[in-house]
Amino acid sequence: MTTLAADTPRDYGMGNRNDIPMIASDIIYEGSAVGMVKASGHARPLAATDKFLGFCKEIADNSAGAAADINVDVQNKGIVKLSVTGAVITDVGQPVYATDDNAFTFIPTGAVFIGFVRRFISSGVVHVEFDAASFVDPYSVYGSPEEYETKSGAYTIDVQDNGKVLFVDTTAVITLPAVATGISVTLVNIGAYGDVQISADPAAADMIHAPDMAGTDNKDHINTLATSQRGDLVKLVGGLVSTGYNVSDQKGVWAQEA
Repeated sequence: MTTLAADTPRDYGMGNRNDIPMIASDIIYEGSAVGMVKASGHARPLAATDKFLGFCKEIADNSAGAAADINVDVQNKGIVKLSVTGAVITDVGQPVYATDDNAFTFIPTGAVFIGFVRRFISSGVVHVEFDAASFVDPYSVYGSPEEYETKSGAYTIDVQDNGKVLFVDTTAVITLPAVATGISVTLVNIGAYGDVQISADPAAADMIHAPDMAGTDNKDHINTLATSQRGDLVKLVGGLVSTGYNVSDQKGVWAQEA
């Protein structure tokens, strides 16, 4: 092992800032969410297919330049005030997503995870904490973003939904195929507090095996409306037992149909 015997100046980075080469023929304006083009590593105004890098600190005008002619100064960690569609006071702690460089939402489908609500300011306006290097989309443990879909209203699951994460934004009955199909699917309530109720409806000969519940054939597994909130979810796994679906993960208050 070699130890230093003299002062050795280091070339340090900028801590919570980063300086990133940007794409050709574009402008990144101050305050834009910045994304990385996965195929090239260059920065640009964030698009839904990008990796989130942070927020632009000052305008970077490369409209007349080639790729990497200039860099963009990016704040990659901190707290930022944003307009987030549908934000209410009960959303503190909720994950936030961006569909482009200036559009923010709670719905992950077709969007990029950027951070978490840390403070409610007013209807539709919140402080969002972000850390592009460290924060992870909490729904990614249930499936990749390519497997996210939003469902509005009643929906019947089929074999092509195996492995998907379905974000339900209106009160709906989600009909499950016969357990013999052997699929796994995660249902997520993405509505505001008390706004959306999800009912997972098994086939007539199937039951849903859930914590502290006696499974009964043809009885729905219901996310209780009065206490429902964004992020309530249930992961249903078929094929493990012949009598119905197993609940392998669950958040929020769920009950068996009476």
